[in-house]
Amino acid sequence: MTSKFRQSFKVVDKALLRWFPGHMGKGMKQMQQKLKSVDCIIEVHDARIPLSGRNPDFKYSISGLKPHILVLNKMDLADLNYKQKVEEKIMSQQKISKIIYTNCKNSLCPGVKKIMPTALNLIKGSNRYNRSESIDFRIMVIGVPNVGKSSLINSIRNTILGKKSAAPVGAVAGITRAVQHQIKVSHDPLVYVLDTPGVVSPTIKNVETGLKLALCATLQDHLVGEEIIADYLLYWFNKNNYFDYVSYLNCDEPTDDIRIVLAKAAIHRKSSIKYLNFDGSYIYRPDMQGMARNFLNAFRTGVFGKVLLDNDLL
Repeated sequence: MTSKFRQSFKVVDKALLRWFPGHMGKGMKQMQQKLKSVDCIIEVHDARIPLSGRNPDFKYSISGLKPHILVLNKMDLADLNYKQKVEEKIMSQQKISKIIYTNCKNSLCPGVKKIMPTALNLIKGSNRYNRSESIDFRIMVIGVPNVGKSSLINSIRNTILGKKSAAPVGAVAGITRAVQHQIKVSHDPLVYVLDTPGVVSPTIKNVETGLKLALCATLQDHLVGEEIIADYLLYWFNKNNYFDYVSYLNCDEPTDDIRIVLAKAAIHRKSSIKYLNFDGSYIYRPDMQGMARNFLNAFRTGVFGKVLLDNDLL
């Protein structure tokens, strides 16, 4: 069946994938300045793309000598059959102290409960350099946008202190702007966490990495275009023999043409846009963009099941 589908995805203007707003460059500099005053790095990333888009700059400029925990969040949306292969691949490429899977939206998530004890053990076993005299422990949370950094801090805080959110949370990439003040997550021992904005690589090395990031809402949709991201999702589903979209979008059979898919789905759902014709009458056309948005939201909320978009990199 696969032979009738595209074998590669070649549409996007590469210039679209250079996303590094001003506040991100500033955030990276601020993080480097604060690095001297922290004892441990917690890097948060999306478990559906454990290898794509993790900022290579972190490796050299941010973590280095500090204990480094990688938290793969949104595990409820990820295909965990690849878990062992993913961990082996990451550990072979980078010095990570520990990998923990979490779902920050679940207050009872065992992974969230593991983070603090793991961080404290790593800090106690590390050389704290200029901070060896300090009685408090400081942790920095880093990652690309919209992977759940603020949600993670709030989950840790709720688990330990039973307090409500201290870090602003939003489902749009790039909501936490400047490096904020420290947030106390534990009294005894005294532990503070800095909430930082995510920093994505200024140039994404290939189009596919950029599209995977966009598909997981790590890049804002309008920067790439909802129909292009929806087209990449269709391409990925077909390439991996996932055909649940056929019934969801009211198609007759699997197809590789996103325009046909979106038009049929919009017509079936009576989703149209009214345009003024040159003679003063109105014409109605299928709402393609609205349908693309609907398709993406369905994917992002797990309607099509659990996926690992990076299965081709293992």
